Amino acid sequence: MSETAKLTRGSIRGHLVTQTLPMVIGVAAIMSVGLIDAYFIGQLGAAELAAVSFIFPITMALTSLGVGVMVGINSVISRALGEGDVERAERRANFGVVFALLAAIFLGSALYLLLDPLFGLMQASDAILPLIKAYMQPYALGMPVLLLQMSLSGVLRGQGEARRVSAISITYSVANWLLDPVLITGVFDFGGFGVAGAAYASIIGYGLACVVALFFIKHTQLAIAPAKIRGCNIGESSSAILRIAGPAAFSNAINPIGLSVLTALLASQGEAAVAGFGAAGRLQSFAVVPLLGLSGSIGAIIGQNWGANRADRARRAMYWAGLFCVGYGLSIAVVLFAFGDWFADFFTEDPEVIDEFSRYLAISVWGYAGYGLLIVGNGALNAVDRASFALAQSAARVFLVMLPFAWLLRASWNSDAVYAAELIANIVGGALASLVVWQVLRDKSETSASAHTKR
Repeated sequence: MSETAKLTRGSIRGHLVTQTLPMVIGVAAIMSVGLIDAYFIGQLGAAELAAVSFIFPITMALTSLGVGVMVGINSVISRALGEGDVERAERRANFGVVFALLAAIFLGSALYLLLDPLFGLMQASDAILPLIKAYMQPYALGMPVLLLQMSLSGVLRGQGEARRVSAISITYSVANWLLDPVLITGVFDFGGFGVAGAAYASIIGYGLACVVALFFIKHTQLAIAPAKIRGCNIGESSSAILRIAGPAAFSNAINPIGLSVLTALLASQGEAAVAGFGAAGRLQSFAVVPLLGLSGSIGAIIGQNWGANRADRARRAMYWAGLFCVGYGLSIAVVLFAFGDWFADFFTEDPEVIDEFSRYLAISVWGYAGYGLLIVGNGALNAVDRASFALAQSAARVFLVMLPFAWLLRASWNSDAVYAAELIANIVGGALASLVVWQVLRDKSETSASAHTKR
């Protein structure tokens, strides 16, 4: 067992708490940026808000790519540390950072050149396209900073440095809180940059977060020095990271795709249904922050113990994480179910929207526990180099359960079909993830026990 892999020692429950709480704070901080952006862009006018609606799915897809890279780096580092191979962990860390930068330069350049045809395919009007380009051009050029920040966060995550990862997220968020009103709408005699100001604020925020991340990494056991990749097997390292990063990126992108299709299906039920669904979705995004935080922290715990051949500890971590998902998921469901109308009043005074908002919560909240089991299970599978399993179950949840259910029943159930589709998908997805993860960890445990008996 490696003395450098701190999560292979001590209380599993203690590690879950100390790794997850900072992640929860970091996730909440990042999610707040979207609300701040929307508030100040909304002051510019309806056209600017429409432009953001076109931009959102693209930026979500690119962020999912960054998350995939971060998860891949986290996975290879945590397992190498668990095996006691600090030098390999350091080589993989540096290779991952350089890989992320090169990928970002390529993708950012391609995005910059393809903005017109891309948003033309999305049916953006000629009036809105200049606003879209005003945001997306600096965003595309700033992609290296985005992926650099995420890759550095992956280096820290793999070492179990959850508090430092949270501090990086908070740095990015605070920068946006302070810069948005200045760069978007302007202050005093400065008129601001409009929609482009939101992109500038994000890029500056990512840049500051990179500085903080590099400072933190300097005080850990792994050093960021690109020269260290000279002794790295490029093909092997690329394969190890991409084997996790690719499926993880797609897994993160699948849910927004599914929700986009559900929104399109709801459009036939009227604006009130779409508005209620969207407003309740924003509330839901904050309600599941603890589950998202746990899904981000579980990887380092599982990965280090997996690498150290401590499958018993990995199973125990997943057991307690699963109990939290069920307990928290059901508890928050009761709260939202009981106070649905009260929460709706914060978003709107329209009685039709309030009714749809409350009905969505009354149905969908009972699937939060299953959703937690799914995303935490995906985090565990990514950590043990089973990212393809995570991708498969995420895809099955959306494309084999959620969308067919909503499509087939929307004629008779109206908007309730969409709300119920999300509920059923989360329950099925959570159950499937639990079975798959438990089987994977049990197989490792049995293999380890057999090898120990032979010795």
